[in-house]
Amino acid sequence: MSNEIIKTEESRRKFILKISLGMGGLATIAVSIPVIGALLAPLLGKEEVDWVTVGAAKDFKPGTVTLVTFQNPDPKAFAGVTANTASWLRKGFNNDFIAFAVNCSHLGCPVRWEENANLFMCPCHGGVYYHDGTVASGPPPRPLSEYRVRIYKGNVQIQTGPIPITNLTATRK
Repeated sequence: MSNEIIKTEESRRKFILKISLGMGGLATIAVSIPVIGALLAPLLGKEEVDWVTVGAAKDFKPGTVTLVTFQNPDPKAFAGVTANTASWLRKGFNNDFIAFAVNCSHLGCPVRWEENANLFMCPCHGGVYYHDGTVASGPPPRPLSEYRVRIYKGNVQIQTGPIPITNLTATRK
């Protein structure tokens, strides 16, 4: 009878081991699918760009910086308000425009424009940028990212595309 108990215990152990290995394998597959998808997405997907109209060129005063908002070019159905994004648009005195990302190149916090100081300020870690987007002080490793801008039929348009968090610090030209 003791041999029977030993065999039953061995078969239970083998059964539990098989179940544990199977569940561990399923968990590994479940976790690896999104990771593999994220790694392969840049290679498989074509980044589409859109020109988004942000206003009439005549409505922006020379020498000013204006916050313009627009919808992300690839909004998801569940995105709601988060599908909206923004850019700081600067109009030069020669009717030229520069559009800066609203996110600090350090950790992505939103920067604000301080008109009296003529500086972009990041409230998170004290990053400061000059009016041309270059770093004035603080921890930012690079200037503010830029969007391409054009005037089309009298309107200012910003070239946008899907901006994953990993590309947040890349300068867009």
